[in-house]
Amino acid sequence: MNKENFHNDDAILDVYEKPNLSQGVLLSLQHLFAMFGSTVLVPILVGLDPSIALLASGVGTLVHMILTHFKIPAYLGSSFAFIATMQALMKADGYPAIAQGAIAAGLVYLVVAYVVSKIGSAWVDKVLPPIVVGPVIIVIGLSLATTAANDAMLHNQKYNLIYFLVAIFTLVVTLCFQMFFKGFTSLVSILLGIICGYILSCCLGIVNFSGVAKAAWFTFPALDVPIISYKLKLYPAAILTMAPISFVTMSEHMGHIMVLNSLTKRDFFKNPGLHRTLLGDGLSTITAGFIGGPPTTSYGENIGVLAMTKVHSVWVLAGAAVFAIIFSFIGKIAALIESIPMPVIGGISFLLFGTIASNGLKILVDDKVDFSEKRNLLIASVIMVVGIGGAYLQLGNFQLTSVALSTILGMILNGILPKHAAIEQQLAEKEGTKII
Repeated sequence: MNKENFHNDDAILDVYEKPNLSQGVLLSLQHLFAMFGSTVLVPILVGLDPSIALLASGVGTLVHMILTHFKIPAYLGSSFAFIATMQALMKADGYPAIAQGAIAAGLVYLVVAYVVSKIGSAWVDKVLPPIVVGPVIIVIGLSLATTAANDAMLHNQKYNLIYFLVAIFTLVVTLCFQMFFKGFTSLVSILLGIICGYILSCCLGIVNFSGVAKAAWFTFPALDVPIISYKLKLYPAAILTMAPISFVTMSEHMGHIMVLNSLTKRDFFKNPGLHRTLLGDGLSTITAGFIGGPPTTSYGENIGVLAMTKVHSVWVLAGAAVFAIIFSFIGKIAALIESIPMPVIGGISFLLFGTIASNGLKILVDDKVDFSEKRNLLIASVIMVVGIGGAYLQLGNFQLTSVALSTILGMILNGILPKHAAIEQQLAEKEGTKII
């Protein structure tokens, strides 16, 4: 891991800086806890072994880091974009069909990465100026707000006051660790908040330990995957339905890179390059298909941890990936982490997702985006209402998520709207001034 000349003085640990072993372990576990719930939820909904998804996420993250020269502090977990398609394929043809679809989706990434490597990424700055990037980042954070609130309040789809109190307790404790403690305690405030929330949940009797009791100490998750069978039969329907979804996750991938650019004060679109980030994401998904897990994508939960702690070290994220791989073979530990109640995760998510959204606001402020200009007002309005409102485009089995749809609409509006509205030009002419 070579050092760069640039150093982000706002970071407590910059991208290339390495924590000591004891601190690194706790910081990595903090990232593992943040992503664990979402990563194992996807295989549970689809009907796969959660340990396989945990293994795939760890291996996929390391693959992504290697291909991006360990320059990007990103964690890759199970993608939610493919859930509906995978559920249908699982019922019809089983995992072999999903595996072929995942590999096909990854290959689409590779093709796009090759095209980008030839044409360059200079176009990114033109189609994604601050007036588009800022609102999109706000959408990435706030589009998850409902998920955080539901995790905090609902039990079996019904409002539960005990759950909500646990979520608020977890949130308040985390804020206290963040604001009133110094040094390393503040850096692991999320981990400490989860632990305190978990202890309270145990006292209130809302932790289900049955999964821990049933889990074996040592497992080998990939053994149950029919690795050979999907090589013997082709599933064209799976390939044709899953491959196009990769364009949706690509837009989300670019959104996450924009957030990381803002946090680390770097331009990952140029160094290591968009083609390398896409290549890493694609090969991670292909690897997941061969291992037996769902497709992978970068995770907003971990970006939220980066934003809150200001620890941007790739060593910490790599450590989280190694722990994910190890824990996928230790059933008791994986089951123990999986037993963390949803209100604890919801309480933490209030902070994580909100921090992402706040960084979108920071971009608008730092770049002094003028909202008295009608063009800026219109672009931001459309992006945020479409994205936060959850509007999506459905064409058969293909779904363009609200984040992807709002991003695309923002880029289109940025490209077609004139710099100044006609009425602004008219008013300027009446006042005898000239709009530049």
